[in-house]
Amino acid sequence: MLKQVIVVWVCLSIAIAATAALVPSVDINGGVLSLLGVAALFGLVNAIIGPILRLLSLPLLLITFGLFALVINAALLGITAGLSDVLDVGGFLSVVVAAILISTISALLGFFAERLVMRPSSPAV
Repeated sequence: MLKQVIVVWVCLSIAIAATAALVPSVDINGGVLSLLGVAALFGLVNAIIGPILRLLSLPLLLITFGLFALVINAALLGITAGLSDVLDVGGFLSVVVAAILISTISALLGFFAERLVMRPSSPAV
């Protein structure tokens, strides 16, 4: 279980670093430890505030066929940037693009990490 949490945390950190490299208005001030801290904070914000926002915006999610989830993810990233001195994000459009990139990259990395790192070892015969 701890191994899975660490792998997801590292995948999210890599996704945030890649997004900061790709989107000009997203900046991480600091090194690797700052990046890991931002990833942990984003995970906490997503775990605590995310379900509340998704529940409150359920009618909009249903009307837009789930596209409003992009706005929710952008809001969660903005909340993370507001709570952290290390993460700086630009305007609304750049936060939406950054949220899409973080979601996509972390999902891809998580998929490959699950296949490579977290697969159960085969029993010895």
